[in-house]
Amino acid sequence: MLYVVRHGQTAANAAGQLLGRADVPLTDLGHQQATALAAALDGQVERVISSPLRRARDTAAAFGLPIEVDERWTELDYGVYDELPLGEVPQEMWERWRGDAEYAPPEGESLASVGRRVRAACDDLAAAAADSDLVVVTHVSPIKASVGWTLDVGDHVTWRMFVAVASITRIALTERGPILRSFNEVAHLGQPS
Repeated sequence: MLYVVRHGQTAANAAGQLLGRADVPLTDLGHQQATALAAALDGQVERVISSPLRRARDTAAAFGLPIEVDERWTELDYGVYDELPLGEVPQEMWERWRGDAEYAPPEGESLASVGRRVRAACDDLAAAAADSDLVVVTHVSPIKASVGWTLDVGDHVTWRMFVAVASITRIALTERGPILRSFNEVAHLGQPS
């Protein structure tokens, strides 16, 4: 099984800011959420893979296993819009982005680029995840891309998903290929799904 989980809360997430490559720490609540994630998957995880960003590595540390850092699981680069409140991002940018998966914001990265690197990472983990339980601690855009890989759909599916902080997505690897077992689980946080 491949467990793809989002890191715990940061101050930027709580404030409704775009958070891409800025390397920010977890809040106290984010650390509690990391502990809840690890407890929810207690005894099931044999390997932990993480984005290189601090918020993901700090969440991964809660599992108490060696952490394998894989750059391909880092968050989308929002470029000049990183750490801006969502309401301050120009509407034109959102429209261009929603209409073209290859569009990259100034100094940033496209959804298609994220999709390519995450699909390659999923391909590389598939055989191991068919035989053992792996957790990947990552971010919103890579989680959406991993679901796209699982469902064999394009990068525009990104706009049809919401990924909560400290949520769990389960992808089973079978002889028939990947199967989405669950998406955006938050019950371990004491919240409704």
